[in-house]
Amino acid sequence: MTMNRSECFVGIDVSKARLDVAVLPQEESWSEANEDKGIERLVKPLKKLRPTLIVVEATGGLEISLAGVLAAAGLPIVVVNPRQVRDFAKATGKLAKTDSLDAHILARFGEALRPHVRPLKNEHAQELSALVTRRRQIVEMITAEKNRLTTAPKPVHRDIKAHITWLEKRLDTTNENISKLIKSSPLWREQDRLLRSVPGVGPTLSATLLCGLPELGTLNRRQIAALVGVAPLNRDSGLFRGRRTIWGGRAHVRAVLYMGVLTAVRYNPVLRRFYLRLCQAGKPKKVTLTACMRKLLTILNAIVKNRTSWQADYSLGPCH
Repeated sequence: MTMNRSECFVGIDVSKARLDVAVLPQEESWSEANEDKGIERLVKPLKKLRPTLIVVEATGGLEISLAGVLAAAGLPIVVVNPRQVRDFAKATGKLAKTDSLDAHILARFGEALRPHVRPLKNEHAQELSALVTRRRQIVEMITAEKNRLTTAPKPVHRDIKAHITWLEKRLDTTNENISKLIKSSPLWREQDRLLRSVPGVGPTLSATLLCGLPELGTLNRRQIAALVGVAPLNRDSGLFRGRRTIWGGRAHVRAVLYMGVLTAVRYNPVLRRFYLRLCQAGKPKKVTLTACMRKLLTILNAIVKNRTSWQADYSLGPCH
């Protein structure tokens, strides 16, 4: 793709202490401290450049302040998946990795692929996302401590048990905060009611979908499956025909959807019939559960789109 001379692409590599900036085609670069004052200092020169696109990697939350300030300043910022950027770097032969080089790669990525600028999440959506993420972290810590308890020597059992008790109390508090935040929004409250009317969908899956998949109900079934990463992708080349696999998408949403499906195939009549039919056809368990994830996601997408609660005879036919 040929770049218009008036176009300008900016890549910003975000680390805990520093922001490395690269500009194309000017080949300019500089850095600022990753703090409030440093971020504010970026706004003026970036506005002067009038960039076509500013590309930043998702870095576990380090990029949130930067993205918020630049978006509020009216700058076209997009936060992209780090794996896509590394795959792009490998494809272009850029194997070395430094903060400065990463910033240039991000600018090149923006120039070549032109990812769409998405509206910044509003304050409540960011708060819900943070709470859901924190809940997942607490659950992981509880699991880790329980695993340690089975192998730890007796002198530390009391300490581990006390930590588990404390974590479980924090989990209860986080669950309450998530529930309160959802109830504070009329839109979320209604969507939560619709989602949780489906057998197998509990508060965790509902909250994850509300903050992690705001496109639910606005896309068709194929698009929503691809967005989450439960759409099977071909692996064919020449005469070779590989198994269709799933990858990419929103892994955190997919992980919670998987746990929801384990419950849904037991208590949801539509999912249970679908699951048993695939099992009787000899499909591997992993393939069967993935198909059920796609089926459940299709149902949820239709329910939110049509604003209709679950009904006992609800069926959408095959999800393929």
